[in-house]
Formats: sequence, structure tokens, C-alpha cells
Amino acid sequence: MMQKKIKWGIIGLGNIAHKFATDLATIDNVELVAVASRSQEKADEFAKKYTAKNAYDSYEKLAKDPEVDAVYIATPHSFHKENSILCLHHNKAVLCEKPFAMSWQEVQEMIAVSKEKNVLLMEALWTCFLPHYKYVLDVFRSKKFGELKELKADFGFKPEYNPEERLIKKEVGGGSLLDIGIYPIFASLSTLGIPKSIEANATFFETGADSQCNMILNYQDAKAYLKSTLLEETKTEAIFTFEDATVIMNTMFHMPTTLTVIKNGKKEIIDFGSQTIGYNFEIEHFNQLIRDSKKESDIMTFDFSEKLIKTLDAVRKIIGLEY
Repeated sequence: MMQKKIKWGIIGLGNIAHKFATDLATIDNVELVAVASRSQEKADEFAKKYTAKNAYDSYEKLAKDPEVDAVYIATPHSFHKENSILCLHHNKAVLCEKPFAMSWQEVQEMIAVSKEKNVLLMEALWTCFLPHYKYVLDVFRSKKFGELKELKADFGFKPEYNPEERLIKKEVGGGSLLDIGIYPIFASLSTLGIPKSIEANATFFETGADSQCNMILNYQDAKAYLKSTLLEETKTEAIFTFEDATVIMNTMFHMPTTLTVIKNGKKEIIDFGSQTIGYNFEIEHFNQLIRDSKKESDIMTFDFSEKLIKTLDAVRKIIGLEY
């Protein structure tokens, strides 16, 4: 039987939307039918590049488009709640870019609307669906290499300093923690779970957004040493030290990459051979949820998204970062 074609819309047309649209084009039985920006010119350019037939200068117009089944929200963090709720009210399945919202309170509101309207909502934390990451989770859950004793994960790069740039502008949720610190925290939560305690310190830009954040998540029998920074280029890798082996998610661990497994002094490189940027894995999962009439992902669950944002909130409280 022919699979239902899923018709997509994209709200917010920055860099990540281009990557998403590129991978969307690699998937069967999907179509990008509408895009929306606050600038009609930008919307027209994006639509032309990715052959979307409708280009809107307002998010509400896209939300009202009767052809759209699913909306990918790629606006700055501070608009995620508002944009998601708008689309949910128009019965559009929503895949909202991470972080889900700015706080646990906002995430709760989004989930409540999803449940009230009985419409699918999921946080787009794409790493969760990548083959190399699923391998690490399998190793952890199966205890193939024994218990996980330590995790070290970092994410760092140095953008040009511009106080009006999204990454550095506090008003739109800029700073290292919400933008890239979420990945090391995700790595810890998805394996070791909720920590017993958190230690954290940070430095800040003149805008008030955090420029760097160092965290230690303390567990009963393990520790996670995590770092996010917009001040320097780092290896951006995740090192999982198990009792019997070490598994390294190599450079740019949050996107398709290789793994290094070190056991008994021997190194093995595992290459998963991804041919795409990597967004196709979460898109295909989301498409299947729609086809199966599901209202919540069984992988990126509401419960996990709440734990993730609560942990980010806890770190923010420790370092004194208020939005």
C-alpha cells in the first residue's frame, strides 16, 4: 500500500532550515509545500531554492495553509513556544527545534496544548535519531562494556562577535548553554539520567548571554564533565568510559560521525556511512508518527523533553542566567 505523502511547512528560514530542507528532499513520499519568514523576499528565495510552492511573509498564513500536514519550527529559541502553539491550534503536527522552549513552564504549556488539541508535537533533537548515537545507547543499555563510569562531552566554536547575532543576543535565548550546551547535557541525561547534583560556572558576554559554561553532573556511581563555549573551537566529542571499554563519539559528536571503541588497548573505528547531513533520521521518525496517528514520540518523549529543559533551568539558576 502506498504510504501517505507528508506535506511539510517550515517556519523560520535561517541556516538550520536550509539543512533540514536539504535532507527533506532525500526522503520518499514527502513534499515541502510552504515556507514562512517575516521577510517575503527571504521566503520567496527559500521557496525557489527548495521548490516549495507557497512562500509566506507571516507564520500565521503558513499555519492556516490547508495543504500543510507538519511544520518544522526553526525560529530563535524565544519564539518556539508561541510558534508551536500557533501551529498546534491550526491542527498542524509540530516538530520544534531544540531547545523546545525557554523554560520548563513554557514546555509544559506547549505539551498541554498538544494534548488538548490531540495534535502531534516533538522536540527536534536530531542527535537522538542518528545511527552512531543509537549504537552508544544500545551499548549502554545492554551493559556490553559494563557500567558507564564517566562521560566527558564538550561543544565549542568561536563565532564572530556581533551583539545583534542570534547566538549572542540574550533576548532571543542566545548563549552557549541553550544553543550547544544542550547536546552534552542530552548525552548525559539519555544515558546516566537525572543527576543527584549539579555543579556549574559560566562566563558572560556584554549582552548578558553566557559565553561559556562548565558543568559537572554528579551521579551515584558516575560523573559527567560537560562544557559548552562560544569562545574557542573544541574537539566537540563525547567520551563514554565504561568499566571494560571506552567509546568515543568523534569530532562533531552531535551530527553523523564515526565512533572509536578502545578495548584491551585495541582501537576500532566504526563508520556508519551516513550520506546526508543527518536530519533525515528524525524526519522519517516524525513522518511515521503522523502515518501511525501518534500524538507523541516514543523516542523523544514529552517526559524526556521535560527532564532536559528542567536540567537546563537548573544550570541557569546555578550560573545566574535569567531570560
